[in-house]
Amino acid sequence: MFPGVFAGQPISYSTVAKRLRELGFPLRQARVVTIRQLVQQAPAPVVAEALGFHHTSTTRQVANAGGNWSRYATSRTDH
Repeated sequence: MFPGVFAGQPISYSTVAKRLRELGFPLRQARVVTIRQLVQQAPAPVVAEALGFHHTSTTRQVANAGGNWSRYATSRTDH
C-alpha cells in the first residue's frame, strides 16, 4: 500500500510521519484522539496489548475520555 525505496519493502513510519507533518496533519493530536476512541470501545488492557502500549497509558486515556470500564468483568450467573 505504501511502497518504500526497495521493492517489497513498505515505506518507514518516520518517512510517512514526516510527510504528513509537512502537509499539516496534527499527528500527536490525531494519535491521542484515536486512542481515546479505542478505549471507549474496548477495555484499556485489551487496547494496550493490541497496540503495544503500557496498560497505564491506555487506562489514563479512559479517564481522560470520561470512560469507565469498571463494570467490564461482571460476575456471571449460570441458570
